[in-house]
Amino acid sequence: MVRRTVTATGRLLLGLLLVPLCLLAIAVTVFTLVVSATYLGLLLLPYAIRLNRGVASLARRNAGAWLGRPVTASYHPIRGGVLTRVRVVMGDPQTWRDLAFLAQHVVTGPFGAIPAIAFWGALGWALSLPLWWDALGPGHRIYLPWALDSWATVAVTVPLFMALVAAVGFRVVPLVAEGLAQLARSLLATPQHVRLAERVAEALDAHGYELRRIERDLHDGAQARLVSIAMRLGIAERVLATDPGKAAALITEARLSTEETMTELRGIIRGMYPPILADRGLPGAVEAAAYFVIAEALTNVARHSSAGKARVSVRRTENRLTAEVTDDGRGGADENGGSGLAGIRRRVSAFDGVTTLTSPPGGPTTLRVELPCE
Repeated sequence: MVRRTVTATGRLLLGLLLVPLCLLAIAVTVFTLVVSATYLGLLLLPYAIRLNRGVASLARRNAGAWLGRPVTASYHPIRGGVLTRVRVVMGDPQTWRDLAFLAQHVVTGPFGAIPAIAFWGALGWALSLPLWWDALGPGHRIYLPWALDSWATVAVTVPLFMALVAAVGFRVVPLVAEGLAQLARSLLATPQHVRLAERVAEALDAHGYELRRIERDLHDGAQARLVSIAMRLGIAERVLATDPGKAAALITEARLSTEETMTELRGIIRGMYPPILADRGLPGAVEAAAYFVIAEALTNVARHSSAGKARVSVRRTENRLTAEVTDDGRGGADENGGSGLAGIRRRVSAFDGVTTLTSPPGGPTTLRVELPCE
């Protein structure tokens, strides 16, 4: 209880320190909005919003530390030309939620710190009461409803007063910290329905990317092989009467190419969804995403790393599924090099997952993904 009250006091005092930053951010934003009719105002507005985001981020960390879970928000990225950046920041709902928090925190921040300051001030006053009584002399009330006329009275009053203050403060201070943290969370966290819409959009983007990848694999691989098979069979048909040996050789080549094409098609299908998982009835899309990550990572190892061996590790810790693929290859993996790493990151991001790539030159390379697994 004491530790919780001390922690709550620290969070409330940090909130008090945020008040000047909130005032600064509001003043800068108001100024840029007033002069937004000019080019200077349009140029400065995105920077003012970045200041708001920075202050709001500090408040999120403070609230999340008290609540025991992160307070997260998603922003539209500020990029493009001057007018495009202005449209982005003005059209982002989180911009207005941040401003609403800054405005209310200017009021609630100081008032929230009052109970903590009063609590510790009262405890300090009670501890110093014997010094006050000794300095002023017997008979003085010292802001109490009774006179302290003896050391015995002081000895009884100090613990009684401290117990009363502690009984109230140990409840009120954490309660105020909880209330302000919940208020900050309600304003600063992206609403669940907005996050759901963003996740659906990310999932659709990842799905579209996979469809394009499959189309590309079919076009560059299987389709080209099928065209080659058709050409060999056509030539064999024309020379069958005049050169049966050559026709037989062409038919054999076509058969071998057909087998290779079937193998390639099976690989493409496995990249779309893992049959073994479906056969065993594992539920949900997270397993499919983890399968895709591991399969794509091992494909990268075979194609690009010159590795002698690779290790796959999958484990679950509480509500997180972690998959790691490590190889002893040459390292230097680059997401922009067309190796499929960007696709892995997109698919993992669609599930609110985290992708970490460590690949120094010379190796080893470790790809680690964490997926929520309730």
